Amino acid sequence: MSNQEKKALIEEVGRTVTEEQDARDAVDEAAAERLGVNRSDLRGMGLLLFRGPMTAGELAEAVGLSPSAVTTVLDRLERASKVRRVRDTVDRRRVLVEVTPEAREQVEELWGPIAQAGRAMLQRYSVEELELIRDMLRRSRDLQLEHAARIRKLSEPPASTAPGGSNKERKRGQ
Repeated sequence: MSNQEKKALIEEVGRTVTEEQDARDAVDEAAAERLGVNRSDLRGMGLLLFRGPMTAGELAEAVGLSPSAVTTVLDRLERASKVRRVRDTVDRRRVLVEVTPEAREQVEELWGPIAQAGRAMLQRYSVEELELIRDMLRRSRDLQLEHAARIRKLSEPPASTAPGGSNKERKRGQ
């Protein structure tokens, strides 16, 4: 394969990844609408389903939202009977959030067929190909998370060195 052919293949893979992300986004949008929740709520619910019950603080960290934003998400999900708050059986002082059985059934109805079809699709690949796919997906996930953190930092106000702003900022204002 020539360098030009490899470059074209890399471009095609990049376009396909974008199209796959858009397709996942369309499924999530349709599922959120069907479940009567918004996308942030769906993301929180998904993490609770995948990782199991957790505290609101743990969920906030996992989702990347502030504790107050997660409290709002949980309040909406609780009103919609998608999650419930329960006492931790080990440490009764802790409150865990878990997905309700009804919501679990609704999610299975929506994503169960996708999971089943995905497993069937993966059966056509060899063990070596599956390991390559897994490696690529893990690296891609890590790349996305690294750049999400970078982009969030761009939104943060610069830290000042003294009350009232940095020395440079105060001199500009004089």
